[in-house]
Amino acid sequence: MGVEHSIGAWESDGLLIDPGPGSTVETLLAGLGELEPRAILLTHIHLDHAGATGTLARRFPDARVYVHEIGAPHVVDPSRLLKSATRLYGEDRMAALWGEVLPVDSERVTALRGGESIEGFEVVAAPGHAAHHVVYVDRADGTAYVGDVAGVRIPPGEVTVMPTPPPEIDVEAWAGSIARLQEHGLERLRLTHFGEAPDAAAQLEAASESLRRTAELARPLDHDMFIRELGEIIDGQPSEAAASMRAAMPPEQVWLGLERYWRKRGEQQGS
Repeated sequence: MGVEHSIGAWESDGLLIDPGPGSTVETLLAGLGELEPRAILLTHIHLDHAGATGTLARRFPDARVYVHEIGAPHVVDPSRLLKSATRLYGEDRMAALWGEVLPVDSERVTALRGGESIEGFEVVAAPGHAAHHVVYVDRADGTAYVGDVAGVRIPPGEVTVMPTPPPEIDVEAWAGSIARLQEHGLERLRLTHFGEAPDAAAQLEAASESLRRTAELARPLDHDMFIRELGEIIDGQPSEAAASMRAAMPPEQVWLGLERYWRKRGEQQGS
């Protein structure tokens, strides 16, 4: 959508991690140049991370696709994923936001559960943002490709905010995922939104605090107050970072995910 430093894909030794949406695939291909990735690793299947997977699978017919077993059926047949996204974004915005979303042949998809070693990475199950979220850890140099687990932080800004779109947000599971990553002794994190966090411990601590603070901010279920205070947090950094953060995680979606989380919690306690 013309906003820089909002969504980033990573390449490591011929592996492509979270290729992004179909709407940015030409930018991605330009960055790859002559490189033909041997595999595509998905932290989760949300369209801003994985929407281009089918398009790239057709372009690179030898590339395998790795994704959590819950997400794998939706990579093979994205129709339900697209239906859900359309309810959130509106049919009139889907093409502009996400571009084309194509299926991947099932025989090219490797389903993960967490705990595997694939392509030189350790796979760590990391639910919370989504039940099917995983993290890829390179033990050789202490780098983790974390998708959305460690939040959104847009340089030159230093503010971390957690992206909490509906429908799967689980604050307790997410806090547990952050805690498990803290136990791994990581050196650096590579975020989709956006860039490298060279101090893994500091970024994970910032993510943990942001998750706690943002969840509590939504707990009274006061929409206007939440949007106002979250806006103040986002806008209290350089304007270019604030604009990119709003593009990566629109405040209204942050609200919708947490509102649904707290409403479901209340219903469960009431039952």
